[in-house]
Amino acid sequence: MIYLNFSDLNGEAQERLLKSSKKDVEHKFGDDIRKYAKEHCTNFDVMIEEEALRNLYSYTYVFNI
Repeated sequence: MIYLNFSDLNGEAQERLLKSSKKDVEHKFGDDIRKYAKEHCTNFDVMIEEEALRNLYSYTYVFNI
């Protein structure tokens, strides 16, 4: 679960969440994505970015007001 203050939804918080999601995706699927990117001549960093954005939707958020 991700705990956030309702008033802490600025750009800095969003970047922090995205960075955390990227690390999570690289840890879980990095080797598979790297292999796919190499086989299909695509950019690994772009694929990680896209998967990190999708991964944000799988988190459970708790907002403290």
